[in-house]
Parts: sequence; C-alpha cells; structure tokens
Amino acid sequence: MLIIGLIREGKTPADNRVALAPSQCQWLQQHVPGAKIIVQPSEVRCFTDEEYRQAGIEVSDRLEACDLLLGIKEVPVPQLIPNKKYMFFSHTRKKQAHNREMMHAMMDQGITLIDYECLEHKDGQRIIGFGFFAGIVGAHNGIMAYGTRTGAYHLGRVGEVNDYRELIHTYFGMKLPVIKIAVTGTGRVAHGILEIMNLLDIQEVEPEEYTGRSFDYPVYVHLKGSDLYRHAQSGQYNRDEFHAHPEQYRCEFEKYIPHTDILMNGIFWDHGIPRLFSMEALKRTDFRIQTIADITDDKNGSVPCNLGDATIDDPVYGIDKLTGRKTAPYLPGSVDIMAVGNLPNELPRDASRYFGEQLMKYVLDDIRKGNTAAIERATILDAGKLTATFSYLSDYAKH
Repeated sequence: MLIIGLIREGKTPADNRVALAPSQCQWLQQHVPGAKIIVQPSEVRCFTDEEYRQAGIEVSDRLEACDLLLGIKEVPVPQLIPNKKYMFFSHTRKKQAHNREMMHAMMDQGITLIDYECLEHKDGQRIIGFGFFAGIVGAHNGIMAYGTRTGAYHLGRVGEVNDYRELIHTYFGMKLPVIKIAVTGTGRVAHGILEIMNLLDIQEVEPEEYTGRSFDYPVYVHLKGSDLYRHAQSGQYNRDEFHAHPEQYRCEFEKYIPHTDILMNGIFWDHGIPRLFSMEALKRTDFRIQTIADITDDKNGSVPCNLGDATIDDPVYGIDKLTGRKTAPYLPGSVDIMAVGNLPNELPRDASRYFGEQLMKYVLDDIRKGNTAAIERATILDAGKLTATFSYLSDYAKH
C-alpha cells in the first residue's frame, strides 16, 4: 500500500500550485492497487478542498499515516513531520543559504528528502518540472512588456484569464509589428516559449537569415548550444565537453544584439558558463534589445542585468543602460527586464496538471515498486543523513 499526502504550502509568499490535481488523485486511487491520497486543507491552493472531496479524496490535517509527502516549495521548519519521506523543490543542491536551517531540521528529524530538481534521465535531462508553463507565461509577459514600452499593441495579463485555453483565445486576430526575437535554450522552458511564438504566428528563421537580412513580418531565431558557444581554442562545440568544462568556451550571442528587439532567455545557467553578454555591452550604440524576458531567472546569471526577482503583480523593471542601475520600466535609455521566479503560478491549474502527469508517468510507480536509480540519485537525505551523491553538501549541512 502507498499512502500519499499532499501537503499545504507554507512558504511566504504562498504558492498556489499542487503536485496532483483532483482528477489525478482520483485516477490513482481507482487504478493503482493500494494507492490512497490524503490532502491537507489549504485556502490558497489552486484546486479547492471541495474539488478534492468531490473526486473522492480524503481532506485532513492528519498525515501521520502517509508513506510519501508531496509538496512544491520548501517546507517551513515548524511544519516538518519527523521520519517522513518528502518530495519537493528544496533549493539546497547549490548550498542556498536561506534553506540551511531547513536542511539542519530535516537531518535532526530523520527525514528522507527527494528533490524534484534532481530527478534526471541518464543523459542529464530533467524528468519533472514546471518549465513548460514558465516558458508559456514568461514569453507572454515578454511580448506584453514590449507592447507596453512601444505602444504598438496591448496584451493583457495572464492572470486575467482562467486557464491556458482562454489565454490562447486572447491571441486570435492579434497582429504584431515587425520585430525580431531571439529565443535561447532547448529544454522545457524553451519549448514553452516556442509554443507562444507559434500561437502568435511569429515565423522562425535561421541564424544566418536573422543577422543577414530584414523582414516585413515578425520573426524569431531559436539559438541552441551549438549556436551560442564555441571552444576558445578550437572554435568547435561539443555538448558533453561544454557541460564538463564551460569555462573553456566563449559565448557568441553578442553578434545577435544589433538584430534583436526582444530576448527570450530559456537557457540553463550555472557558475562557470559564459554569460550571454556583459554589462558593458548595454552601453553599445548598437544594443538594440529593448525587452528581456529572463525566464530561467538567474540573478546575475546568463543575463547579467537581471538584478533579482520581480513579482507576478509587478513583473517588469528597467535597467539604465549607462549606469546599470535598476529603474522604473519603460523609460528612455533603459532596457526592460521581466524576471519572475514563480511564473507558473499565473496558470496554476494547468501547470499543476502538467506537473502531475509527469509525476504519475515517471516517478510514483517507481516509488511504489521500489526506488530506481533515478530516484536514488535524487535523494539528498536518507533518514536524515546525506547520501553519497550529495556528500559535497557536508559543510553546508554541518551544524
């Protein structure tokens, strides 16, 4: 038997997503022998307690009988239940200082922690995540911000619609001006961005065309790793070598700057990977980019003028191109930055269903039958002790 608990999100600001939608819980209970779901009541969750009850799911604060507790964001220390197995985005793998207390508490309480972010296929591709809907919402917000800056068109907020289907309807009949958009990345975030490009009938062109000619209709170029990075010595690109030794590579993005109105950044970034451009590049007279949607949202990361999160309510800020300082958005002499860390919360029901499908398809059955290699590689703590894979966190985890 596998009893799964959906915990109430306790982090501030509140996250309204959930790991499994009511219909998915119902399917699991009806089709998986021995499966039972208990949902902790929540006033902020995108699906109401009553929706779970109507699907035949128990709603209760008592989760002591659960074998696995599923959340989304970090769990506040007072809400942790000792000796339980948790799955959520812990944001500890990079030794994030603000979660060190939570790590210590989980170790003290003998908790097993499996981190969604660490669930990967053998080739390193993430198994599960909200990236697709981050790409959807981020691309929408980027297009929206450009329209607000230029006055060329008006696009409303994602939160003004009930779901993704209704969002698509807002694009019908919408005509964009002649613009050029650079899209970076190849993962789920990039796939979400490309979905919006296609829905808005923005035509894809090859890199050579993008930099070599003008168009009388809106276009985008999709820049992948081989388009963006070259080995400093050989001038070649090898994916495995790049991920192993990114410091040996240089970034080629600056040649696209004079041809780009909007940058949609969906690329993975980590320390050592070359940034797309430098802060000094903002001062160039041919720095044409007016709007940057940094959807992967790494502060001072691949987009160096990302100075930190904006919010869903106020998603855009400006950066003065001469001083590099944060300003109000849409000012002359500035570039607008859309950088929000919880974009899928703008379409929480769709994003939750999408996440739950991946969880059911790739994860839950493996846990029920016995941990697979992928789950073991994603287990940061086993009964309160660091696993071998995450032994590099020992200094961070030490009291």
